[in-house]
Amino acid sequence: MKKLLSSILALSTLLFAGAAYADCSDLPSHAEFKKLLTEARKADNGGLNLDMWGTIVDRSGTVCAVVYTGEDAGAQWPGSRLISAQKANTANAFSLDGLALSTANLYAPTQPGGSLYGLQMSNPINVPVAYNKNGKMESFGTPRDPITAQYIGGVNVFGGGLPLYNTDGKVVGAVGVSGDTSCADHNIAWRARHAMELDYVGAGVSADKNDNIVFDIDSKGVSKDGYGHPTCGDKVAEVVKTLPASRKVAVEEVAVEKAKDKAAE
Repeated sequence: MKKLLSSILALSTLLFAGAAYADCSDLPSHAEFKKLLTEARKADNGGLNLDMWGTIVDRSGTVCAVVYTGEDAGAQWPGSRLISAQKANTANAFSLDGLALSTANLYAPTQPGGSLYGLQMSNPINVPVAYNKNGKMESFGTPRDPITAQYIGGVNVFGGGLPLYNTDGKVVGAVGVSGDTSCADHNIAWRARHAMELDYVGAGVSADKNDNIVFDIDSKGVSKDGYGHPTCGDKVAEVVKTLPASRKVAVEEVAVEKAKDKAAE
């Protein structure tokens, strides 16, 4: 019986941790992502000026690429590697074509008493994948990273995760960034997404109707509109104002394309 239980456990672990099919065709390659994230990290992002981990997932939540901006895998917080993956998973899992939610937008509603309290426990991280016993640090952040082409799971509810939208305003995955303050993570992710040209955000909860970070938490810890995030230092709010505007899908262009598709049927 003991051997049978061990065999069943080993099989279930293998199935859970097995490679998934990743549709990364419309997303940046590992090399492209590393270059864009490194450039985004160089800008003034209102944080501690630390190096970063970044993860891209496809629409299914399967990891397409994991990168870092430092000299090697130890040049940024080791724990931020999986946090970046969880942020990407979260932004993808809770965004739709008609509503973008960054992980920063999820901070306030997931606090005790909030409308989404408990969300962070809803989709646990895929432990066998996250802590693969064969994973070596020298492979972390490379095309051979052991979480690549795997479903990672996990929910994170502070700044640094953004859904990715193509020119049609469709969600094609998400990016997660971690390694600095959560506000800086958001800013770096925002600049990287803009550089990818995957920020055609149709709607969101911020004043600009996108998924930008919202600073509306008062002295009592209450978010005015329910989607606020704490500030991380005195200058971060000013830095957010310098972020590039997210791109918008032109309604007229969408209508024309739909008409063409209908005519071709």
